[in-house]
Amino acid sequence: MSIAKELKYFLILRLLKTPAYHILRLYAKTLKITFQGDKDIIEQLREGRRILFACWHQRFFGGFYFPGLYGLKPCVMISRSRDGDFIAAVVERMDWIPVRGSSSSGGRNALREMSRGVVKQTVGAHIVDGPTGPPRRIKPGLITIARNAGAAVCPAYVVYEKAWTFNSWDRFMVPRPFSRILIRFGEPFDVPETIEGEDFEDLRLKIENTMISEYEKLDRYWDK
Repeated sequence: MSIAKELKYFLILRLLKTPAYHILRLYAKTLKITFQGDKDIIEQLREGRRILFACWHQRFFGGFYFPGLYGLKPCVMISRSRDGDFIAAVVERMDWIPVRGSSSSGGRNALREMSRGVVKQTVGAHIVDGPTGPPRRIKPGLITIARNAGAAVCPAYVVYEKAWTFNSWDRFMVPRPFSRILIRFGEPFDVPETIEGEDFEDLRLKIENTMISEYEKLDRYWDK
């Protein structure tokens, strides 16, 4: 990459991350967020249980604000890309701990760091079909992280009353200002420390099918 492009990238990262953070904070104040199932999960965390939240790439925007509301500092994997650099710099100020890597770049090291992060913080979040899909297909990294960290997998469902939908591979969604958001935490799935082979795939598929099925119901939540 040329020196001019590197300088441009440096300036964008250094000069825009703080304004972006404050804009998102102001934007968040226009949203009305309702939580379901959060009390049980927080109680389990207080009792020392480790939890790894699972979320679709399409819906992760609505969950940015969760850690600060509950005093948590979960780790989350963010790709080693230019966009990822910017996202990591912003979400770090929202009490997330970025772990850099993805299935296509630095994956093994990132999985190990995520597992260590969940052990240390007792909580993490994983975007299970990112960074490039296919959409709504859970990649093996979710089970690997949970198994190595001794954590349970908890599906995190994010449902918007009104949203903009982008023409991306996952039809990424951003809630419109002054709309309502539902964040529901599902029943955790235990992950045995020795799981592998067919049992590994069966659990991956069970969590995937559960999330698909629950979203089919929850996406009608605001039609009531």
